[in-house]
Amino acid sequence: MAINAVDRRLPWVRQTAFGLQHVLIMYTGCVTVPLVFGAAVGLDTPTIALLVNADLLVAGLITLVQSLGLGKVAGVRLPIVCGATFAGLTPMIIIAKEYGLPAVYGSMLAGGVIGVVLAVPFAKIIRFFPPLVTGSVLTVVGLSLIGVAGGLIAGNDPSAPGFAAPSHIVLAGVVVLIAVGFICLGRGVWTQLGVLIALVLGSLLAVALGQVHFTGVGSVGWFGVPAPFHFGAPRFPLAAVVAMAIVMAVVFAESTASMLAVSEITGKPLRGADLARGLVGDGLSGVLGGAFNAFIDTVFGQNVGAVATTGVYSRFVTATSGVILIVLGLIPKLGAIVAALPTPVIGGVGVILFATVALIGIKTLRQVDLGDRINTTIAATSVGIGLLPEFLPGMFEHFPASAQILLGSGISLAAVAAFVLNLVLNGTPLGAAARGHHDRPPAEPESTGEDAHASAHA
Repeated sequence: MAINAVDRRLPWVRQTAFGLQHVLIMYTGCVTVPLVFGAAVGLDTPTIALLVNADLLVAGLITLVQSLGLGKVAGVRLPIVCGATFAGLTPMIIIAKEYGLPAVYGSMLAGGVIGVVLAVPFAKIIRFFPPLVTGSVLTVVGLSLIGVAGGLIAGNDPSAPGFAAPSHIVLAGVVVLIAVGFICLGRGVWTQLGVLIALVLGSLLAVALGQVHFTGVGSVGWFGVPAPFHFGAPRFPLAAVVAMAIVMAVVFAESTASMLAVSEITGKPLRGADLARGLVGDGLSGVLGGAFNAFIDTVFGQNVGAVATTGVYSRFVTATSGVILIVLGLIPKLGAIVAALPTPVIGGVGVILFATVALIGIKTLRQVDLGDRINTTIAATSVGIGLLPEFLPGMFEHFPASAQILLGSGISLAAVAAFVLNLVLNGTPLGAAARGHHDRPPAEPESTGEDAHASAHA
């Protein structure tokens, strides 16, 4: 019996190389969450370093669970890499300022438990996520991530001295050219390792240009294990718990779309039980994050793009990524070295990977009858709504904080819009009636006696 490419092991050298490539792709995005959160709530540098350490450790553990599985309990067993989600960032900052850090991690812990409990019921509605829904969401995921790549290349603060520095943009352009050259013109393993080669060569070029600085690495320790409940006994304010439960629902929607995408890419069917175990993994990230001062994890879209780009589908590769993340989480100095990779290099690679995710969404939409005006309207409306907060980030800043959890995420907006519109227009008699009315030929006017007489003479 042939082994599916997802379950095939690679030689350890290639497996390690591809695993490292996944880590390099997601590392900056993963550690950005603790860095932004720590700065927003006024934490000192050693404490922020602790959050980064915990963040990588939990991301590695959840990636291992999702790749290899935890019995019949958790893990989707697909080649996915997990890391801290931005969906929880805003509510965490609000909770920290309102109730304190023990409430942040207490509510995260509670949200994780709620996620574990609701994983199976959520998985049973997978039939309501047809290609029309998942394709629309994935298109928004890819397009919205391109803005992240641009921020890595040029910076996010137009008032900063180095914003949009030509040297950074040129460096990113060179990285893109290297990656395109190897991916399109290389052969065999050289094609598959094109992204990693572009990262390495781009970093060496950045060193020559003086854009890489290791000044902070020397002060970072070699070994450190995050202490559980570092900020004290967890607290569970009701408003905070509700907010984090909403975050978990948003994460479920994002992860479902990504898992379905990986299933589509690899050709390995995703059953309801598989999805349920994958969502349990998301819930476990909340439990572990709450206990070890980390963050809720989701499937990283850029790594979905890497799976599609490289054509390497083995889940043992991403399991290796999980091991590397755990090592980085336990050895802060190594994590600091990886963090020194220049952001224009990461951004240059990201341009290709993120756009690949969008193209996967478009490919998925091609399975849908877009000649049907209702399907076309659902896709167009969902993509349009999803991109609104990406093109205008402050659009919903005057809404209540609880509402911003949903409205501030274009991915979440697209998921809700596509799900609801498809459910109403394709899952109820309303859509069928609308199609029937539209497709019915116009009625012929009733003939009068005079018309009949004229016809007879004709």
